[in-house]
Amino acid sequence: MSTNFSFLSKSPGEIQKLIAERIRTIRRRRKISQKRLSELSGVSLGSVKRFEQSGEISFLSLIKIAAALGINKELEHLFEDVPPLSIEEIIREQD
Repeated sequence: MSTNFSFLSKSPGEIQKLIAERIRTIRRRRKISQKRLSELSGVSLGSVKRFEQSGEISFLSLIKIAAALGINKELEHLFEDVPPLSIEEIIREQD
């Protein structure tokens, strides 16, 4: 499994916009309009538009959009394989 380190040097705002761009690309690739995505996800059209422009969205709405696009499994696995940074973290994990 290859690891993507593209987020390492990015600010939170840059990551936010990058994720929004990825979602927009997937939406367009699937030929789903913003309006249709709003209908499928239950997220307001204004929120979908704002998200794609600025990256701003609630986490719950992001999950709803991902589910509507059929990519919610990717979110379910977010942070799943984060290794401990120290022996202390391993010890705390066992407590």
